[in-house]
This record gives sequence, C-alpha cells and structure tokens, in this order.
Amino acid sequence: MKILIIEDEASLARDICAYLGSSGYLCEHAFDYPQAMEKVALYTYDCILLDMMLPSGDGMMILHELKSRHRQEGVIIISARDGYQDKITGLQVGADDYLTKPFHLAELAARVHSVIRRRSFGNCNIVSFREIHVDVLSKTVLVHQTPVILTRKELDLLLFFIGNQKRVISKSALAEHLSGDIADMFDSHDFVYAHVKNLKRKLTEAGSENYLRNVYGSGYKWEA
Repeated sequence: MKILIIEDEASLARDICAYLGSSGYLCEHAFDYPQAMEKVALYTYDCILLDMMLPSGDGMMILHELKSRHRQEGVIIISARDGYQDKITGLQVGADDYLTKPFHLAELAARVHSVIRRRSFGNCNIVSFREIHVDVLSKTVLVHQTPVILTRKELDLLLFFIGNQKRVISKSALAEHLSGDIADMFDSHDFVYAHVKNLKRKLTEAGSENYLRNVYGSGYKWEA
C-alpha cells in the first residue's frame, strides 16, 4: 500500500514514514505545494496525508484539485488547525478524515488502515476471493484454510490485484505501486516479473487456481 505524506515539517514527516513503513506501507513525501502537485499528477496512491499549511500554497487547494480530477485516493487531513469550521470544511470538500496535531502515530496508522479498508475492500478486515482469504490486519494469507507465507511485496501485490479485479494493470503501474517514484530509475521491470512469478507459484502450490492472467504487451489481469 502506497502513502503520500504532504507535510512541510521534516521531522514529523520522517517519523510518519518510519512508523508506517514498519507496518508495511510504502511512503513518499512532498514538502510543499508544487512538489505535492507534481507527485499527484504523476503517481497514484492508496492514501494521502495532507497538511493544511504548506509553503507556496494551502493544503485545501490540493484537496480541491484532487476532487476536481475525481481521484480515488483516500485523504486524511493532518493539521494544527483545530477549529470546528476547519474540520467541517475539509470533510465537506472531500477528505475522508481529519486528525489534529499533535497526534499519536498509532492513531494515525489506525485511521490510514480504516480509510484504505473502507475504500478498497468494502470496510472489511478479511479480503476474500474464492479460496483465497487475506487478513489485512495480521497480514496473513490462507488458501483453502492452509497458511501461505508471502513476502511484504507479494502480499501487497495480492491485495492490489484483488482490489483491481478484471482491470488490466501495466507493469509500469505495478512497478510504481511496489517502489513508488523511484520506479522511474529502473532500466527494466524484471523485479515486477519476479514478484508476480513468486506470488503465482506460492498460491498455486497451496492449491489455489491461477487467477492472474498475463495480457500480452499490456500487463496483468486478475479474474476468475
């Protein structure tokens, strides 16, 4: 799962990145308005953490822009503004949640999980596709009730595929999902192929049908 942290306070951004990273999230950071707008123009995310007070622009402008583009990312406002009207305005414009600074990182992580779960998996902690069952809290996978040990990136891929059933997903989109904006630095997408191959092997060895189709020249599609 990929998170964009739009926050000009470097120490707070580092703390958030470290905490969410330890829980398996891939975090990217934008310090100001222009950097944030560049990232949202180029990449997609599962959740965006948005500070309201930024150099060179207001966070509310970013929120308005996201909604005008019909972007599907969950948005959590993290702000020192604790006024009642600020919260109402942020939620009315389209934010999914509003967290006032200072906050505990554990609470932020819980809210991030809640937003992603609600938007991608119908508010369920157990994501199921036929014989495959994923507990997104404990990060465990069962196939026909048999545990399957996946790496963090393999698990992330599985959830990404299940959450985008019947859509053709390009290798470049998968590379971006797994590695963030540094995906542009890779000469090839061989690492994507390796992760996909390992995921398919582990699932089929556990007795799962093969739901992952290779769409020639385009990428992959998950379907029954």
